[in-house]
Amino acid sequence: MAEGPRNDADKEADAARLRELEQRLSRLTSKPEANMPMAGYDKAHVAWRMVTEIVAGIMLGAAVGYGLDWLFGTLPVMLILFILLGFVAGIKAMMRTAAELGSTSGETPGTDERD
Repeated sequence: MAEGPRNDADKEADAARLRELEQRLSRLTSKPEANMPMAGYDKAHVAWRMVTEIVAGIMLGAAVGYGLDWLFGTLPVMLILFILLGFVAGIKAMMRTAAELGSTSGETPGTDERD
């Protein structure tokens, strides 16, 4: 086990070494994120995921609805119904994504002092 400093000169030498180490570490550590031009867009991938989910739901609903309308010969009925169902499925997927984002952030409602 290491021994502690024996006298004031050792304490001063240790303090000087510690200051030098802190200066070297401060030079090597990353700069604040304010210098990063894209720092404001760090959650853009989540927004694109949500947009993709809702558009995919609508497109899939339209395809299924058109296919069923072509099969049964009732063109606008199934198309409209399945577009609406695809929209609802897209909204549900968006809500699930938002819930995942909220659970990974570590905060739950009511933990903020303002709540």
